[in-house]
Amino acid sequence: MREPQMCNIVCKLKLDAQSAKEFKEKIDDEYRVNMILDNLPLVVPIKRPDQDSTVYQLGFHVGLKGQYSGSKEEKYFIHNHLSFTVKYHRDLLTESARIVGFEVKPFSVKHEYDGNWSENTRLTTCDPHTKHTVVNSNTPQEVEENKEIIFTYDVEFEESDVKWASRWDAYLLMNDDQIHWFSIVNSLMIVLFLSGMVAMIMLRTLYRDISKYNELETQEEAQEETGWKLVHGDVFRPPNNSDLLCVYVGTGVQFFFMILVTMIFAVLGFLSPSNRGGLMTAMLLLWVFMGIFAGYAASRLYKMFKGTEWKSISLRTATLFPATVSAIFFVLNALIWGEKSSGAVPFGTMFALIFLWFGISVPLVFVGGYVGFKKPAIENPVKTNKIPRQIPEQAWYMNPVFSVLIGGILPFGAVFIELFFILTSIWLNQFYYIFGFLFLVFAILMVTCAEITIVLCYFQLCSEDYLWWWRSYLTSGSSALYLFLYATFYFFTKLEITKLVSAILYFGYMLIVSYAFFVVTGTIGFYACFWFTRLIYSSVKID
Repeated sequence: MREPQMCNIVCKLKLDAQSAKEFKEKIDDEYRVNMILDNLPLVVPIKRPDQDSTVYQLGFHVGLKGQYSGSKEEKYFIHNHLSFTVKYHRDLLTESARIVGFEVKPFSVKHEYDGNWSENTRLTTCDPHTKHTVVNSNTPQEVEENKEIIFTYDVEFEESDVKWASRWDAYLLMNDDQIHWFSIVNSLMIVLFLSGMVAMIMLRTLYRDISKYNELETQEEAQEETGWKLVHGDVFRPPNNSDLLCVYVGTGVQFFFMILVTMIFAVLGFLSPSNRGGLMTAMLLLWVFMGIFAGYAASRLYKMFKGTEWKSISLRTATLFPATVSAIFFVLNALIWGEKSSGAVPFGTMFALIFLWFGISVPLVFVGGYVGFKKPAIENPVKTNKIPRQIPEQAWYMNPVFSVLIGGILPFGAVFIELFFILTSIWLNQFYYIFGFLFLVFAILMVTCAEITIVLCYFQLCSEDYLWWWRSYLTSGSSALYLFLYATFYFFTKLEITKLVSAILYFGYMLIVSYAFFVVTGTIGFYACFWFTRLIYSSVKID
């Protein structure tokens, strides 16, 4: 600490055909070398020509491609000299210092020395005794078979005014907050538009409808009813595959609470990027503990559908979603293993995950299921007829597939700009830390999902189609389809991924994300619609 080094020799390497080829591949694919000092990642400061600001690039490139002046041939050069700058903040009382910055300038230098190579060889290109150090890459080191590469480094210590507590601020500089505000305003427009529609429906239509329905005295008038009141005897009839609906709603509730609590922690600053992997760990643990809500929500709904087997519904809620995700994850992990990558999740961690799932999550789902099933069933505001009513011919725009696909566009539109930043930070190796914005966007997403589902559900009931249970879930859930399509578009326009395994990894992970998004948005839409139908049918007098 605080002892500058100059031209320290790390090692001398002679390239064989294989290692030269591998270095070239890494330079072609723009691989970066990452280092960490005192939990600070290594950065390369890059001056922006248009502004006076400095941008930090995480890690330094292995090397670069270029041509010698006067020649057309592309050569590969390796960064073999690293000039580190360690910034420290001195404590005035004790004279000890803390590290607050870790920067590097990489150079490519063809080192030379006299005589034979030994332990004590002095380089002529970089010598601490003559104060001769590397300041540019004018004589770069080529990557070719049988070339000798000598790796060297300098360390220089620089005092800094940055306090230790705020040393991460430089990494998390916001360069584009206008875009975020733009996206929020854009999303708020969608929300206002939808809120207006919902308010119109609620006030004008319902008020008029309910007062009209409640004034009907004579029998003839009662027979001429139209609109949503006609289906009051069928609107709470349990849907087909009602068990599966319960499972999905339970999973969605579990996810919703996980996201909510994670975001609250993140907004309060508990999950800073300086704590590597903190976000993932928090999400996994919360997911496991929120199982109790999943079991409760699933079994409440199940009991309302006159179900009796609360154990089977709890088991399915505890296993359906995690099993699907685990299956995809195992396949992806096997592929990473096949590539001999250090990014693979080791067996021990896999085992710990499975223990979390079966040891904590499953029992909690059963606890929630038991509690939910013990409570009295949710009473429907109107009685259900014995015989299902026939659904009249529907207009083309009320076709289930069409209305479900339309329903997903607005929730996706509300979040898609923020989505771009999240994808960039995941796949292009940047920090994502704007949790305040993300929280706002999540709130907007919730409102949009709820409102679009209510509007479409109302139109559906007015055209005497009472099969709203699944459709309400799918209407807002279909935004996940657009999410996946956008991820595909992002893959082809923004990322330069050529390896098959990398592409499979990308789409595998995006599939998991889209599936989770489907479950959350679908559940929000479902509950909004459930509340809405109960509200309107409890306010009419039915003979």
